[in-house]
Amino acid sequence: MIYRTRFKNEIVAEFTPPSRRSARRRVIILCDGMPSMPRKQSLMQFLADKGFWVFYPRYRGAWESDGVFMRHSPHRDILDVVEGLGRKIRENAFGRTFSVNPHEIFVVGGSFGGTASLLCSLDTRVKKVIANCPVVDWSILRNEQKKETNNRSYPAYIREAFGRGYRLPAKNWNKLLGGTFFNPVHHLGEFGPSKIMMFHAKDDPYIPWRGVKTFAQQTGANFILLSRGGHISTDFIVRKYWPRIAKFFEGRR
Repeated sequence: MIYRTRFKNEIVAEFTPPSRRSARRRVIILCDGMPSMPRKQSLMQFLADKGFWVFYPRYRGAWESDGVFMRHSPHRDILDVVEGLGRKIRENAFGRTFSVNPHEIFVVGGSFGGTASLLCSLDTRVKKVIANCPVVDWSILRNEQKKETNNRSYPAYIREAFGRGYRLPAKNWNKLLGGTFFNPVHHLGEFGPSKIMMFHAKDDPYIPWRGVKTFAQQTGANFILLSRGGHISTDFIVRKYWPRIAKFFEGRR
């Protein structure tokens, strides 16, 4: 069963307990891309069936969560969820409480969410991350926007296409142009290679694979490059490569 809760009184997250009990409490946090629809509920159940608690938050200022999108680096929203896992989790509908107190925390994200997962790997509370077709350097921003819309203002396009799904002021989006905000390449030298597994496809139409490969080489991350697949969904990657991902989570390559 999928429940809902709030972290820091702002971040709405769906969550589900593992389908089977285990002495080792393991948590996976799923990070959405942007823009995208919140539709990873089937993946949540897949991972719960593997024995994980699964949390699927909405970034501040996105969808059901309160706040303003990208006022702060979105990965900080995920880390606020990490912080909250040590307390009682109260589901919203009937007030039932759950105690998680995880032994291990993993973060899984794709595209924009892959960026968030990479940055979360810098936190010592996070054991391992999966970054699927992540943006590793926002210098690609202008070209990426041109592929997605001919609107000169990306925030205006988001408002037109997604309504109040994202509360995104232009000034917040433009922080990405500075090269330091929410930008993994700004943290080269800080990443622990044993904590990161990355996936990418050569025919990704939005995020050039060569830059991601270079980033993986520079950080020493475990990198799986596919010949095709486009801008691959995280759901597809996790299901298809689960045996490999599970070994990685266990510390085996």
